[in-house]
Amino acid sequence: MKKSIFVGLLLILGVSVFGQDLFIDFRYNIARYDPENFFTFRSSIRYISAEKDTFDTATGASVKNSTYLFAPIQIDIMGRATISAGVRGLFLFPVSPDSLRIEDNFRAYRDGNIITVEYCHRGIAYRVRTDRHGNFTFPRGDYERRTIGWIRGAGPQVLSRDFSANGTSATLDWRRVWDTNVPSGTVITTGEDFRTGPVQSDFGDMMAMFNWDGTLAVRLEGDILTIQGTLRPVKR
Repeated sequence: MKKSIFVGLLLILGVSVFGQDLFIDFRYNIARYDPENFFTFRSSIRYISAEKDTFDTATGASVKNSTYLFAPIQIDIMGRATISAGVRGLFLFPVSPDSLRIEDNFRAYRDGNIITVEYCHRGIAYRVRTDRHGNFTFPRGDYERRTIGWIRGAGPQVLSRDFSANGTSATLDWRRVWDTNVPSGTVITTGEDFRTGPVQSDFGDMMAMFNWDGTLAVRLEGDILTIQGTLRPVKR
């Protein structure tokens, strides 16, 4: 049943997305559990929105199903990504258990006017950075990813000793993750067919039927990270 609904949403979006703006509003405490965390997204397409969604400890999922409902916005009807995977993953932290923040070694920091967010989810490290005006820009921004580990089932993720002293996210060396001089292609775990990868751009699929265009304003005040703005779909 859910699969058929999801396919239906994709078809609706494929027909209706052009000209339909996407509003994003996000708040996340980067240091501790915070019941005020939320993720809002709002489109002009009926049923594809969630207002101040949060994590439901009872069900272990997002209260208003934003994780599920946002899926047709992040891919076109051919399954090609329309947005950076790192940015999309960032949106999910307010609607996930606080343990994910620790498990993924989530961090955000400011260097002048540039705000950087880094985390490693299911063996893939992500880095998303604002421009000098404090904005995430689309469709192409300063977004990167690198395969540094692997995971099976519910995890935990296993990371290469090239980047982590003990193979866990707790000892992840972010400087080495983004150092292109650290070679890719090394076996992560003896006896497992998983290898590290190179640093790659993470813009989504430039061959997707459409991409999101515009900017999202990012602010980091103390431990509170906020993201807000409106994107518009552009047909390719």
